[in-house]
Amino acid sequence: MTDKAYLLLADGLLIEGKAIGKRGTSGGEICFNTGMTGYQEIYTDPSYYGQIIVNTTAHIGNYGTVNEEQESAKPQISGIVVNEFSSEFSRKTSKESLQAYLEKNGVVGITGLDTRKLVRHIRSKGAMNAIISSEHSPEQLKEELKKVPSMDGLELSSVVSTKKSYFVGKPNAPIKVAALDYGIKTNILLNLAARGCYVQVFPAKTSASEMESWAPDGYFLSNGPGDPSVMDYAIKTVKEILTLDKPVFGICLGHQLVALACGLSTYKMHHGHRGLNHPVKNLVTGLGEMTSQNHGFGVSEKDIEKNPNVEVTHIHLNDNTIMGIRLKDKKVFSVQYHPEASPGPHDSNYLFDQFVTMIKESKKELVD
Repeated sequence: MTDKAYLLLADGLLIEGKAIGKRGTSGGEICFNTGMTGYQEIYTDPSYYGQIIVNTTAHIGNYGTVNEEQESAKPQISGIVVNEFSSEFSRKTSKESLQAYLEKNGVVGITGLDTRKLVRHIRSKGAMNAIISSEHSPEQLKEELKKVPSMDGLELSSVVSTKKSYFVGKPNAPIKVAALDYGIKTNILLNLAARGCYVQVFPAKTSASEMESWAPDGYFLSNGPGDPSVMDYAIKTVKEILTLDKPVFGICLGHQLVALACGLSTYKMHHGHRGLNHPVKNLVTGLGEMTSQNHGFGVSEKDIEKNPNVEVTHIHLNDNTIMGIRLKDKKVFSVQYHPEASPGPHDSNYLFDQFVTMIKESKKELVD
C-alpha cells in the first residue's frame, strides 16, 4: 500500500488522489454534503451508514475532532472524499486530528481531487455506488465495486439501531416520550430532554405494544439510513402507533414511515438533499426556514390525494418536494429535514416545542 488512492464510480469515472484515513478499500453509495462546517457530525450521523461522503467545502480537518460533536458512538460512513485535507488543527479544544480519528475508527478516504467537479458529475448522473482504495489497482476495483449493494431496496435501520433500550433525560421529567431508534442522532435526544422529556429509546424492531406498556405520553420516530419502503416491520409498528391517538413526531426516515403508514409511497431521489442551507416554506405560517437536510428518499407528491387526512405543511423551495406533513384527524406531524440542526441553522427548533406543546395539551385533555 502507498499514499496513492483511487476513487471509482459505478459509471466508470476513475479519479486518482492521495490516501487519507485508514489505508484500505471501502465502497458505498457516493453522495455529497454542501455544509461549510460540521464534518464530524456528518460522519457520525447514522443516516449516512453505507455511504461515501463528498465534502464540497474545500478544507476538511482544519479544526480537528471533539467528543461533544459525535452524533453517535462512531463514524457511520463508508468513506470520505475531500479536496484539501489538513492533518493539523487550530481549535484549542480539539483533542485529536481528523487523520488520527479516521485511522482509529477505520474510515478510508481520498484527497487531492476537484470535489466541485465531482459534485457536478453526481448532480448530472445521479447518486450511484463507488469505491475508494489505496491497495487495489483500477482493474481490481472494477470487480470489488460489483460487490457493493445498491441503496435502493436496502434495509439498514436495524443494523445501526441500538440493541437494547436506554433512557435520556431526568426520570422525574413531566413528559415521557418513546423514541424508536432507526438511526437516531444524539442531538435529537438532547433537544427533547432539554424541553422536559424523559425519553426511552427503543430498538428499531420494538413492537407498539411493548412501548405502550411503558405508558409514554408521545412517540418519536427517528431519522435513519436505507430505503423506507422495504421496512415492513416499521410501517406495521407506525400504523399501530397511529391508532393509539397519542402525539407523534417523525423526522426524516420517521417522516417517510408516517407517509407509508398512511398509504403514501416513497421514491429514490436523483441525488438527494444533503447540506445546511436548504430553503423550506412552512405552508401553515407562510414563513421560510433555512434547514439542515440529509436524505436520499422522498415522499411522493402524487400520492397526497390518496389520503384526504394527510396535509402537506412544508415544501422545499428549490424543487417543491414534500418537506412536512400532518394528519388532520390525529396529533401526528413529521418533517423531512433535521430541526435539531447539528450541524446547521436553528430556524426549525420550534418543531420540538410544537411536539411538547401537543403532548401537554393531550395530557390536559385526558385530565379534563
